Amino acid sequence: MLEPEQVALVLLAAGRSLRFEGDKLSEPFLGKPLAYHVATALENIPFGARIAVVSDTRLDFAALGYDVVENRDPSLGQGRSLSHGVARAQELGCDYVLVALADMPRVTAAHILRLFDAAHGPDTIVASSDGEWPMPPALFGKAHFEALLGLHGDEGARELITRGRHVVTTPAELVDIDTREDLEELRALYGLRTDGK
Repeated sequence: MLEPEQVALVLLAAGRSLRFEGDKLSEPFLGKPLAYHVATALENIPFGARIAVVSDTRLDFAALGYDVVENRDPSLGQGRSLSHGVARAQELGCDYVLVALADMPRVTAAHILRLFDAAHGPDTIVASSDGEWPMPPALFGKAHFEALLGLHGDEGARELITRGRHVVTTPAELVDIDTREDLEELRALYGLRTDGK
């Protein structure tokens, strides 16, 4: 299996949340900000580096052990945030990047370890899948860093991950929160009031 110490976790937390209408990542869910759930789920994996790419946030990722990189223009899309994170991972000498999204609160460490199991050297591209579509979290070997550094727009690494291996897990684990309705539905699954209180 791939050694986690070779991997930089790149947590993308710089989206503008246009469909959510508000500071989505700070919204409470199960007693903490939405964005902290994936960070908590992965806290015991000994990554070589933890990098959070942020923009204008009140959340303190540095307190969670992250190297914080500012995306000063999130309007350029997720691809730009990803390139910032990969550049920092490269500076830190990591051979792989694991790209995770801060608005996917149900991702588990067990699933990430399955991605590591599917790694196969510098050419690695391993994405998550709900059985239908590939998506983050996704793992990339350093042979793809140059391509990742050139990304822009909101497509991110979508074209790249369609060419890689796909590790299937439940759609429930890969839910991402785009709208207030998405968050209300997730809270309802846990028997929480939809206002998060």
